[in-house]
Amino acid sequence: MEQIPFDPADPKTSITPLPHSPAVFALYGADAKDEPYIGRTPNLRGRLERLLQPSPKHPRRLQLAGRVRRIAYHLTGSDFESLLMQFGMLHEVYGPKALERMHLRAPAFVRFFGSNPYPRVTVTNKPSQREADWAYGPFSSRAAAERFADEMLKLFLLRRCTDDLNPDPSHPGCVYSEMKMCLAPCYKGCTNDRYAEESSAVQDFLASRGESKLVVLRGQRDKASEDLAFEDAAALHAQVQKVEAVRALAPELVQPMSKLRVIVLQSSANPDEVAMFLYEGGLLRGPVPFSTIGMRIQNEQSGSSSLFAQPMALEPVPEEQGSGIREQGAETSIVPKVPRTMLEARMEAALEQLSSPTVPPNPTVRQGHLALLKRWYYRPEVKREGEAVFSDDEGHWPLRALLRCAGRIAGKKLAAAKPQ
Repeated sequence: MEQIPFDPADPKTSITPLPHSPAVFALYGADAKDEPYIGRTPNLRGRLERLLQPSPKHPRRLQLAGRVRRIAYHLTGSDFESLLMQFGMLHEVYGPKALERMHLRAPAFVRFFGSNPYPRVTVTNKPSQREADWAYGPFSSRAAAERFADEMLKLFLLRRCTDDLNPDPSHPGCVYSEMKMCLAPCYKGCTNDRYAEESSAVQDFLASRGESKLVVLRGQRDKASEDLAFEDAAALHAQVQKVEAVRALAPELVQPMSKLRVIVLQSSANPDEVAMFLYEGGLLRGPVPFSTIGMRIQNEQSGSSSLFAQPMALEPVPEEQGSGIREQGAETSIVPKVPRTMLEARMEAALEQLSSPTVPPNPTVRQGHLALLKRWYYRPEVKREGEAVFSDDEGHWPLRALLRCAGRIAGKKLAAAKPQ
């Protein structure tokens, strides 16, 4: 955070050096005990002129000049970075109340009660950290989580009741057991091993977002087709379509809470960098800068489909050609260019910096960071700036995908900065 003194008698002199750039800021009074005014803005200088320069034309506008003695600010490159920094500043001052001030609600999860002798599924906004492996989300809303849970349960015979079961043959059962949509463990309609098998299938389905069931059904469908059992193949294909429809209700962000790892790439305040954030272990870390100097950036306005498919194509050039931005036919390039191996090493260094050990977050920070990630991810695609990259099943980061995302973000920044 950069800090400058503020003179109420001459506000213009204090404000004029500030840039017209997106930033997060805090206005401090003379008394250290006074709460600061914290905000974010797409235009730092313009916002502070309205707050700190009295205007006779707008007598009812909020004026803080008489109470401010110091200005702290940090330039940001994206709305995502601004929100994250603003939350951090508010949390330092207000603690748990920072969630209310930023309207950050706990996201919805589908919870699998794996510790219950007869597991079931429910939707919750307060998943237990001790059972984080069995909480799947976050979803865009509670309604979206409930819809996914309902449609998913139609594919299995798991119980839907919320009672603590004590199986007894005299139990009357429920409508789901009558409709053959439940194994009815309440009146010992199945063995404990059979119910455990069904519970395991549900858990695998949730953990893989339906892939576990799709693999089995697709294999059976292909086998039936090879055996010329076309009616059976058609029935299995219909089941595949049902599972795919359920799978579509759970975006890639929906994962076991304990295993959710995602890199968020955003534009940076520095024109030659891309800001990287890591969500892992309930905490958003970053920004860590990734330098785009030396990358060939595709010009998306060129209309070249081949370059669009390969935005990170490289062409080594002698270093003495200098650096800067130049036009090359359908491309905009930043020179001198560097080999792909060097770019990958640069990306690995940024990932290592992001993965450095940190203090475990408290519940407020955990909820705030998860809510910020959910809010950004579920924005309409046309309004969502930046890109998200998830780790693979083995926990490794796809370096080429990260480089392609960084190239697209840098290309959009160049296109926006180019005079019309």
